[in-house]
Amino acid sequence: MSSEMATRTEVIEARTIRKVRIRILPFIFFLYIVAYLDRINIGFAALTMNKELAITSQQYGLIFGIFFFGYFIFEIPSNLLLHKIGARVWIARILISWGIVAMLTGLAQSVSQLYVARFLLGLAEAGYFPGMVLYLTYWFPQREQALAVVLLIAAGPVTNILGAPVSGLILDHVHWLGVSSWRWLLILEGIPAIVFGFLTYFLLPNRPGEAKFLATDEKEWIRAELGREEQQKLDHRGYSALQALASGRVWHLVLTYFGMTLGVWTLISWAPQLVRSLSSGYSNTIIGFLVMIPSLVGLAAMIFVSRSSDRTLERRYHVAIPAVIAGIALALLGTTSSAFISVALLCVLAAGVYSYFSPFWALPSEFLTGYSAAAGIALINSVGNLGGLVGPYMIGAIAMRTGNLYAGLALAGVFLFVSATLVLVLPRKVRVRAKR
Repeated sequence: MSSEMATRTEVIEARTIRKVRIRILPFIFFLYIVAYLDRINIGFAALTMNKELAITSQQYGLIFGIFFFGYFIFEIPSNLLLHKIGARVWIARILISWGIVAMLTGLAQSVSQLYVARFLLGLAEAGYFPGMVLYLTYWFPQREQALAVVLLIAAGPVTNILGAPVSGLILDHVHWLGVSSWRWLLILEGIPAIVFGFLTYFLLPNRPGEAKFLATDEKEWIRAELGREEQQKLDHRGYSALQALASGRVWHLVLTYFGMTLGVWTLISWAPQLVRSLSSGYSNTIIGFLVMIPSLVGLAAMIFVSRSSDRTLERRYHVAIPAVIAGIALALLGTTSSAFISVALLCVLAAGVYSYFSPFWALPSEFLTGYSAAAGIALINSVGNLGGLVGPYMIGAIAMRTGNLYAGLALAGVFLFVSATLVLVLPRKVRVRAKR
């Protein structure tokens, strides 16, 4: 009888996970593509925008990075509101508000206006990624979360794969009504956020209990499984939201994540201009296609590392090894003027920075739950993402003084080595195992 019950439970589990993967993950995936597009298109806009508005490399670094200061300010309140109000309403609000700001960025007439627009964009988007990570914890048990998160994070390289060539084509060919192509780039790529914001309000269920596509026994399985995992975490050590914000373990993850985000936003913010520096003969379209190549490699590496991490339930080395590889690639970028070798190193860099995020985001759920998870994940993401402010600005400031990007890129590599070290010395917790 017990074996029959176990078999029945396994059948329900497999059916439930399959349904949730099919009905939730694709929509979340497309939502994050929209988010990433509005974050990164400024890097392509800079190919013509910087000259038109007389923007220095240091100013551009701040234009790109100030987004993360706005993101930092409102991140934790936004994630707590999502947990309280519900994902459907709050994520729709985020999408619509940032889509409007993203389009208005294309109307900026000066550096100071770009600073304000990018800051407001970060403020509008605050809470989006950690909110998505938190939302996935409502649907997937811990052993399934890394793969679920990797599909969300995969939106990053996929956005570059799709967005880089399109951005290059827009810059070269869209000059409608006498308006500069970089302005059209920002305006056109802000529209999808508003459209998907309204779709989110009508299509996204808040919790499994509201999901019409799940049967009663499937909803009950999710409730029981997540409840069991939550109780194990509480039995081990219960964290309130305030305790999560003061936890040394959470702050250890914050510092680790800071170096990780510095690495990935270094790649995203400066890759188009780095590729342009290899040859003055490259059109914006060619640059777009060349920037796409590292993202293809990064996507493949991300999937491989995530599957390995989930199969072995090992997280630390799956974060540290890609971080070291990416750090080495950053340090070597300044040693060659060859276009082929430079693109190859960008591929290695992308493989490293894209593949360490999924196993990293499985670490907080080892010990945080409920409001503590909402607060802890938001703190890690908001403070850690200040690496997206420090990295691009640091590289721009150094480039302004040295005349090239290479010293700044090497320094960014040092931060990745530090992150690798920090994750390896992270205190261990009792692993939450699946009950069969």
